[in-house]
Amino acid sequence: MYVPPAFREEDLSILHATMREARLATLVTATAEGMIATPLPLILAPDEGPYGTLYGHVARANPQWTLAAAGDALVLFMGPDAYVSPSFYPSKQEHGKVVPTWNYMTVQAYGPVEFFDDVQRLYQVVTRLTDRHESPRADPWAVTDAPEEFIRTQLKAIIGLRIPIARLEGKRKMSQNRNAEDQAGVAAGLGASDRPSDRAVAALMSR
Repeated sequence: MYVPPAFREEDLSILHATMREARLATLVTATAEGMIATPLPLILAPDEGPYGTLYGHVARANPQWTLAAAGDALVLFMGPDAYVSPSFYPSKQEHGKVVPTWNYMTVQAYGPVEFFDDVQRLYQVVTRLTDRHESPRADPWAVTDAPEEFIRTQLKAIIGLRIPIARLEGKRKMSQNRNAEDQAGVAAGLGASDRPSDRAVAALMSR
């Protein structure tokens, strides 16, 4: 990923927070048959290894797990993003030398991918994934709410994956290359938007 120095994010706590908040990631592997990408939710185990370890699962029918990866897998996590209009910049009124751009936060994780179909490990992964996304609900659903035999059948249809993260790259493009007045103009413009993602970017800009 191309990351100009002004946009580089190296704080591990911020990178991990972005990965958790993304909820849906994209797993990319290079194989002898070409690139394969699968969108999927993942769990981050932050204390496993220097950068953490990712866990998840794919459908057994998905060919990605059957094709050997050439080198490390790449996992893409996209945070909030927003279109930035030149009209947000006070400097537009001064000289007009402004163009549209995009503000966003993204993290790319690299590491060797391990696929597995051990029932106990799969059960742990789906339970942790479920608990993570159900816990905010007033009446959370649990894997144990479904019949045991039904869950066993469902587990046969998936393949687990584990990726110990070997490298993390973070890009936080939040108008850092603009002067303070233009940055304030962008934050105000996005903060007044009716799009939740725009307002999320405005909030990130103030951190």
